[in-house]
Amino acid sequence: MKFAVIQFPGSNCDQDCVAGINGLGGLHAEYVWHKETSLDDFDAIVLPGGFAYGDYLRCGAIARFSPVMKAVISDARAGKLVLGTCNGFQILCEAGLLPGALVRNRSLRFVCDMVITRVEVDDSPFTHGCTKGSLLRLPVAHGEGCFFADAKTLRDLNANEQVILRYADAQGRIVSDANPNGSIENIAGICSRERNVFGLMPHPDRASDARLGSADGAKIFRSMMQTISAACCRASSAANALLDGCSQKRPTMVA
Repeated sequence: MKFAVIQFPGSNCDQDCVAGINGLGGLHAEYVWHKETSLDDFDAIVLPGGFAYGDYLRCGAIARFSPVMKAVISDARAGKLVLGTCNGFQILCEAGLLPGALVRNRSLRFVCDMVITRVEVDDSPFTHGCTKGSLLRLPVAHGEGCFFADAKTLRDLNANEQVILRYADAQGRIVSDANPNGSIENIAGICSRERNVFGLMPHPDRASDARLGSADGAKIFRSMMQTISAACCRASSAANALLDGCSQKRPTMVA
């Protein structure tokens, strides 16, 4: 199963993503330069963290116009799984694949820490194997990770169960002290309405091995693998059923 890890000028977590994914059995990640125009050979897409194009103008604002983003948007609309971490989340919002925006941390300081997130939705393509309310320890490193959305967008996100992760304390409580950047309603990650695009500020790639302090991030990548495998099985079963139906309807030739 192949994952494309997009490299933009200024990306600095692409190597973390490739190493983290390739360390999981059954997955293979490859770098894809931002000037490529097709992602047809890949089963899933990852937009890594970093400072794409130096984060000039606004985080993700220039990367959104990279040639590869046409393929990312097209594949996302066709149902392919897309994961954006940190700067990747910002790019997904700029590209219109996710609602809302990531703005300057309320503290006006860069935050680099290990945080706790609570799983709000356990049946998304990215959280299979996680129970609702379970906690994931994941690292963050950002200066503009404060998620903001207007009242209507926020209502829609909650009503459609698009809020996948929230910042929480060690007891799983959604409290302000657990919020590293001031995100509205402690939101750490959201998905698209179709549920195949997921953006989060924490770095699952940096928490994919217990030697890094947490292996909770691997659960997200394994969930993606499970989702893709299940879809392939359904497609194969449907194709076989169609072939069986055709063979049964084939007319008998009379000599």
